[in-house]
Amino acid sequence: MSFLTKLEKINTRSAKRLGRGGGSGKGFHTVGRGQKGQKTRGTIPVWFEGGQLPLIRRTPFIRGKRRFKSLKGDAVIVTLKTLNKFKANQTVDAQAVVETLKISQKWIDKAGIKVVATGKLEKALKVNLPASAAAVKAIEAAGGFVSQ
Repeated sequence: MSFLTKLEKINTRSAKRLGRGGGSGKGFHTVGRGQKGQKTRGTIPVWFEGGQLPLIRRTPFIRGKRRFKSLKGDAVIVTLKTLNKFKANQTVDAQAVVETLKISQKWIDKAGIKVVATGKLEKALKVNLPASAAAVKAIEAAGGFVSQ
């Protein structure tokens, strides 16, 4: 009868349903949460420090007044008026912006670039950068195209 050990297992056990009565498979009264205390009654935020003044409020100016905003910073804004510095039918990408507009590559890597519709574009350009909807319309109206 050694072949009985090679049969597939067909009985599986379902997960214990906490807090669903005595027959649920996990306790009855405390349901695996211990006796009394704060952790038995609900969830506690990860940053909770037992009621003392939280670190973010004890050191409010450690990162300045923008302490809740992103560390990444705002994107480098390139306007349509600025795009007129490029040659006609030139491909405008991050590398071309660094070379032509003399913007730091570090800053572009950190924050990114976005083309916005400020000013008027007078040349057809191939733009490989994120652009606002109005900027896309203006670039296409000038005879260029945008591929984001």
